[in-house]
Amino acid sequence: MFGPQFRFRLLTCTALASVALASSAFAQERQTTTAEDAAQQTSEPTYLSPIVVRSTSGGTNPYGEAGPSSVISADEIEQFGGKNLDDVLRATPGVFTRDNVQNPGVAVNIRGLEGSGRVNMMIDGVRQNFRFTGHEAQGFTYVEPSFLAGVDVTRGYVNGVGGGNALMGAVNFRTWDIDDLIKDGKNYGGFVTTTYGTNDAGWSEAAVGAYRPNDMFGILGGISKRDPGNYANGDGVTVSGTESDVISGLFKVEFTPNDEHRLELGANLFHDEFLANSYYQTVISRTYNISYSWDPASELIDFKVNAYRNQVAMDYDYAPSITGGGAAAGRQIDNVGTGFDISNTSRFDLGEVQVKTNYGFEYFADNYDVINSRTTPGSGVNGSGENANYSLFSATTVSYGIADLTVGMRYDHSHLEGTGAVSASNPLGMPAGAYAVDRSDGNFNPSVTLALKPVDWFNPYVTYAHTSRPPTISETFVGGTHPGGSARMSFFPNPFLLPEESKGWDIGANFVFDDLMAAGDSLQIKANYFNNRIENYIVGTMTRTGGFYFGNMPGTSRVQGIELQAAYDAGAYFGSLSYTHTDSKLPSQINGFGAQSYLPDDIFSATLGARFLDQRLTVGTRAYVVSQSYIGEINAGSGSPYASGYGLVDLFANYKLENGLEFSANVSNVFDKTYTPALSTSPGGPTDTGRGRTFFITAKASF
Repeated sequence: MFGPQFRFRLLTCTALASVALASSAFAQERQTTTAEDAAQQTSEPTYLSPIVVRSTSGGTNPYGEAGPSSVISADEIEQFGGKNLDDVLRATPGVFTRDNVQNPGVAVNIRGLEGSGRVNMMIDGVRQNFRFTGHEAQGFTYVEPSFLAGVDVTRGYVNGVGGGNALMGAVNFRTWDIDDLIKDGKNYGGFVTTTYGTNDAGWSEAAVGAYRPNDMFGILGGISKRDPGNYANGDGVTVSGTESDVISGLFKVEFTPNDEHRLELGANLFHDEFLANSYYQTVISRTYNISYSWDPASELIDFKVNAYRNQVAMDYDYAPSITGGGAAAGRQIDNVGTGFDISNTSRFDLGEVQVKTNYGFEYFADNYDVINSRTTPGSGVNGSGENANYSLFSATTVSYGIADLTVGMRYDHSHLEGTGAVSASNPLGMPAGAYAVDRSDGNFNPSVTLALKPVDWFNPYVTYAHTSRPPTISETFVGGTHPGGSARMSFFPNPFLLPEESKGWDIGANFVFDDLMAAGDSLQIKANYFNNRIENYIVGTMTRTGGFYFGNMPGTSRVQGIELQAAYDAGAYFGSLSYTHTDSKLPSQINGFGAQSYLPDDIFSATLGARFLDQRLTVGTRAYVVSQSYIGEINAGSGSPYASGYGLVDLFANYKLENGLEFSANVSNVFDKTYTPALSTSPGGPTDTGRGRTFFITAKASF
């Protein structure tokens, strides 16, 4: 880690350089600005955007989409997710996370389903398929919050790229693009930001900049560093193992030879050292992609292709609380994911009928190489293997009058292969010894959506769709003994797992009102009801002799609920809210062999704010409330199968100067509430793990 003197010098130099760059840029702009431009600049001040679920560059407007989608803006991430993305994702309707306060990864939950690819998590369209079996979520994504320009969320069926083998939706973490940073006719842009937080949040710094010397070429680079310590909960008790040491990098190069063609190369690098699951660990994530788009002056061609490679390596060093470092010391899980997707959109004008069709192909594969420990590298629990998946898809929208009819078809195919060994005591009756798996599965997943727009402010819709998810390498090849356990096999593979299949309804409406209570104001509302029936749901199961394996549950598992989001902005004041009610009849998943994923019955979040001083000063508050949540009878023991609910309040303020400098303050958990986040993985012991009251101060220079 960097020492305090180095960090102070780095902070000072960064701040001085930021002020110099911002002041120089501002002075240069003042010298070249005409009187007319200056008048326009005065009449249109720059201020902090409202903290609402709203579209940013690269994302779609959720209130214009006939389906359950949300977009989390960069401002919202900066205010509420800058230190913990779980906080901002959990305030999005229908969305939650498996919150491990020790592991820096993000595990997105949609409608009570998570892990093992049920929700497709992506960074810039690159699938993040790193998974392992342990005492927590069955999959994590590692991404730096300060690099994010927005998060796009689709719940349920996913049309187009990103929907292949996704059972309950997709989440795309969009990093900054060159066009996001370069504005106002300049050929450069970016920001430098520094944050200090109490309660051992410590210092964090980030710098992202872009430069475009001409119309054909652009480059972007970013670096971020943070190393928080062990924080205290509302009772002042230190939550051990919550320290971390993260450094991240972002790099993009863009070539645009003309208005029709665009080529971009990107790299997203993440390195973290932390203590989780009793062991000191290192996670290194490297994401690379190359994307190309061709958009000529033709209604028939809007062509896109994206190829990528994502490598995530997790290494266990040693367990400080275990003599000898622990039996899992030396564990290495290395996943290399590769893939590409191709799509095109064509439009046809047939007089009173307009047709839009999007069609394409996506392919993605993963290769897992696992060493389970230094002393017994081949004993289990996680297995090695390979899978390859492809998906053919199309979605055609026919528009006539007030009606849009969209018919989608997707064929998802998966192939899985690998080897392992099993004992004679296995619960599936497999012969003892070595076994091999080489199997393929395929599913046709249709969808149909009818959307109406009888008036400008009202857009109802209804969708019926099928989705599916094949079993993963982790679920199929799990085996061996628990580290430090007896010689008898306690984890068993299941090469007979069937794909999960969902049939679901979404019924909802968008409401958009302009000039409702004041000139120029806007009220936007999205309401949605969902009902999903899932066959062959896979959970971790315990045998009569105390062993564990993943198995398909008989019958139909059901989850239904209501999702509501709304945003109001009148310039001088603004507000937003999110509400989710979930009724889940999913089977119980035993914690410790994976983790249960039930959402709290009710989740509510509301933000209120106002702007002053020509709208350069923004102040506001956010309330976040969750009800009790079911954890499953199998995890209750002799206690209650429900975790307690809680409520939190945050405060925020931001002031922007004319020269690109801005200062922000944030207080999280204002009333110092003692709580444990719902759906969280405990580091052990009875300590409540929710962060106590914490103050954050941020200085940011944009140029």
